[in-house]
Amino acid sequence: MGLQRGGHTAATDRAGATRHPPFGGTPPQRPLPRRQAWPAVARCVVASAGLLARREVRLTHGRVGGRMRFADGTSALVYRETRLGGGTALDACALVVAFRLRLVRGRGHTLFRWESMLNTPLFVGFPGFRSKLWLTADEHGRYRGVYEWDGAERAEHYARCLWRVLGLVSVRGSIRYAVRPGLHRDDLIGLSHDPQPAQGRPDDGWWLPVGPP
Repeated sequence: MGLQRGGHTAATDRAGATRHPPFGGTPPQRPLPRRQAWPAVARCVVASAGLLARREVRLTHGRVGGRMRFADGTSALVYRETRLGGGTALDACALVVAFRLRLVRGRGHTLFRWESMLNTPLFVGFPGFRSKLWLTADEHGRYRGVYEWDGAERAEHYARCLWRVLGLVSVRGSIRYAVRPGLHRDDLIGLSHDPQPAQGRPDDGWWLPVGPP
């Protein structure tokens, strides 16, 4: 039997894994246990070193400088785009992750955007990564990453591992993610959505673009 999430049904399969609805809210979220998350992050760093050495990771500029607007009424600039190979997934899945940094104000945000390049080895080596748009802090100080991932289960595994990393520097309770199976990242961005703020939505539309950058 499915669980009702944000007006949609989030069913579970026989193994107990959640099958995400195409839109609306996400099931209750939590990080992976430390004994699972940190070894996965370590394996990612090792894999990332090889990808970077072989120059398979690229910085592209197609969407850099564009402003993305979201259904909760916020917006943010794309300040970096990272791709692995062609950046397109076979088993398409869009992933959006959001968080707010602790104790970062004013020029600290500029410093973070420069420093964040050093975080590349923490995600490009995870199985299924294809591309990421890095967004500046929105009007509420919330950063987002908008990803293309190959496989929804892989995307969620990454998001729950990343939670442990972000938890070291983020405001408690600010980490969120949305997994959207069957959608390429650019399909999610390019869909026609209601541009009005999502008042009354259970998830407030924080993850849902309402117009391309």
